[in-house]
Amino acid sequence: MKDDEGPADLRLVPLAAAVWAAAACAVGVPGWWTVAGVTVCLVGAVLLLVRALVRRRRGLDDGSGAAVPGATPGWRLRATAWAGVLLCAATGAASAGLHAADLRRGPVPELARDYARARLEVAVTSDPRLTRPKVRGNAMAPVSIVLDGEVTRVERSDGSVHRTRTPVLLIVPSGKGREEWLRLLPTTRLRVGARLAPPLRPGEPFAAVVKVDGAGPPRIVGPPSTLQRTAGDLRAGLRRATDKLDPDARALLPGLVVGDTSRVGPDLRDAFEATDLTHLLAVSGSNLTIVLLLLIGRPGRAHQVERGGLAPRIGLSLRVTALAGGGLTLAFVIVCRPDPSVLRAAACGLVALLAIGTGRRRSLIPALAAVVLVLVLYDPWLARSYGFLLSVLATGALLTIAPRWSEALRRRRVPGRLAEALGAALAAQAVCAPVVVVFAARVSLVAVPANLFAELAVVPATVCGFATLALAAVWMPAAEGLAWGAGWPAGWLAKVARTGAALPGAELAWPGGWWGGLALALLTVLLVLGARRLPYRGVVGVIVAGVLLLVVVRPAPLVRWTTGWPPPGWVFAMCQVGQGDATVLTAGGDSAVVVDAGPDPVPVDRCLRELGVRRVPLLVLTHFHADHVAGLPGVLRGRSVGAIQTTGLEEPPAQAAFVRRTAAAAGVPLVRAGPGERRRVGGLEWRVLWPWAGVGGAAVPEASDGGPNDASVTLLVRTAGGLRLLLLGDLEPPAQRALARLHPGLGPVDVLKVAHHGSAHQDPGLMQAVRPRLALVSAGRDNPYGHPSPRTLEALRAGGARVLRTDQDGAVAVVGAGAGLVAVPGGG
Repeated sequence: MKDDEGPADLRLVPLAAAVWAAAACAVGVPGWWTVAGVTVCLVGAVLLLVRALVRRRRGLDDGSGAAVPGATPGWRLRATAWAGVLLCAATGAASAGLHAADLRRGPVPELARDYARARLEVAVTSDPRLTRPKVRGNAMAPVSIVLDGEVTRVERSDGSVHRTRTPVLLIVPSGKGREEWLRLLPTTRLRVGARLAPPLRPGEPFAAVVKVDGAGPPRIVGPPSTLQRTAGDLRAGLRRATDKLDPDARALLPGLVVGDTSRVGPDLRDAFEATDLTHLLAVSGSNLTIVLLLLIGRPGRAHQVERGGLAPRIGLSLRVTALAGGGLTLAFVIVCRPDPSVLRAAACGLVALLAIGTGRRRSLIPALAAVVLVLVLYDPWLARSYGFLLSVLATGALLTIAPRWSEALRRRRVPGRLAEALGAALAAQAVCAPVVVVFAARVSLVAVPANLFAELAVVPATVCGFATLALAAVWMPAAEGLAWGAGWPAGWLAKVARTGAALPGAELAWPGGWWGGLALALLTVLLVLGARRLPYRGVVGVIVAGVLLLVVVRPAPLVRWTTGWPPPGWVFAMCQVGQGDATVLTAGGDSAVVVDAGPDPVPVDRCLRELGVRRVPLLVLTHFHADHVAGLPGVLRGRSVGAIQTTGLEEPPAQAAFVRRTAAAAGVPLVRAGPGERRRVGGLEWRVLWPWAGVGGAAVPEASDGGPNDASVTLLVRTAGGLRLLLLGDLEPPAQRALARLHPGLGPVDVLKVAHHGSAHQDPGLMQAVRPRLALVSAGRDNPYGHPSPRTLEALRAGGARVLRTDQDGAVAVVGAGAGLVAVPGGG
């Protein structure tokens, strides 16, 4: 259908932008600033309107019947338009100010400012969700349960009771009552004892952070509403219908259909983030649009005699079809929860539905602007939501930029459907990437092809998923069969995300913050303008695509030739994994022994891919601190691992349990390092020097005051070329002294992996005994522990060692032996 509607109607766009900008400013400033801003906007609007009215009267009648020079209709229109912008800004700021004022009144903010304790009655307003596990130092931050709520009753420690309605954020420690907390539905009323604290940042949509006491089950004082129970039953039915699917499909399908991401693990989420496919994990307007497409057919056909979709085939009139579409939208909001994000998705979906039904783009820009205006006035905190900004930008790009780019591709003989999909993906990426950079500090180089491949499976997965949701309520066996069919496209989506994220150049680091986003936006505009004026664009486009493909795939020979990393003949490498340890000993070909896995799966996986390691006969985890074991999934990802060897002291217990679970899920056996044990793999041979149970009848403890650190597995390694390496884990001075006593003939080594990230706690006697030629330190940039210690570095250099550190030198590879020993920094 040819677009002959003329230019788009943009009159509502500045009004919506004014409301958005004013609300974004007002929710994070003191109330008197908001009052001042609203006053200034109102006064300015009144002055403009009065002046326009005066000029209009003079223009109509100056006493002589002649028009007054300068009193033109164009000026009056501009004045009126600016007055409208100022009035909308005042409205947006006033709405935000009133909403923010509710968070500063009453007993809850007062208790939060004093970090006081109280007993509260809270109405749950969101689904519970788990925080992502994070490594802090050598420990894994405990996973907590987070949910939004509204405090309705406050009982202070002095016995006074207050009634209120104040939004808060509840944080519950994950413990024995975890499953009961995770099953809570919105509108459930709870009674909790808690300590209150103020929000970390101004402009948050809640008055306090409520840290609930204990880890027991919730104390429920009021059941959820009938509507929420119905929605909860439907969502639970979908989860039950998908229980027998493969893990990725089981996790993705509820998220794709109703936004239930409770089963999506950190590694799968990371893959979707790396490929910019996270919109598939959240409730999106596209979900609703896909279902409505089935009802009314392809764009522009709703008013034609031969209408498309299911509606005419089942005898529905146009009016009944519109009512059915509205009913589907209402059901979508109920099942997916009527919170602001779902309302935003439904509103954007309805804008897309209008495009489908009418085939008119000119009327859609004001529709989108009206949606933005209404939603921001309803919930001013959306003005500061990255998700809201991305939704609006993506929808706007699909309505304005994508059709033009698709048409340009068709003129260059790109097939119609492919041109449409490619134009949409390029347009969405162009406008959304600068926003993603602001908070993620990276650019996905695989986002466009990943979205194109994902598009093949989104429609069947969504349609079958919604059908499964409906069928699960009445006939579970049939729902399970339908879920099995939906599992195929859902598994395809996971495969696309994991494959794209696994590519070496999937992501490009970019400066974060608003300056980084502005720089990327400027670069994008320059590239688009330059591409339009470039001669031989087809040839240049093919060359650019080829170069981008090489950057993303990074063939090992090309990378080695351009960067020199990894150096040919490397025998030992220390990966750059931040504040943690991960080292690699080559065992020939694509095989290597890995010692420790670092604090994060992503950097260790990237390091092993750069080194070309596909088989790991043995993975040694020196001890169970999180900065050595939390990256274990990254080592296991896509590699054959023969066994995992650990120390005998299973502390901390949570990290030890994590290693057992991860190894069992991957089918990799766990073995314990034995004192004096000798092993050989390829050209490598090594001996376990520590921990030691006893020598000559005298017991030597596996751990002293150093705790798990002093239980670190310590290896003395010899390579085929005669290189001697000593890997100390995180041994503290007491264990280092005991190690030197147990092995008096240890002698000099070529390479020393300095203990405990180069901390100040080192035994001078051991350093003098081993006299390393190379001392390698694994530490994170700007870590809060002062690692490595200047005193330790000075002592190593005084002993004749060359010191390299990953926080400054990047990953380090060791090449050669004897007089040809070389350390090559700068990888990873």
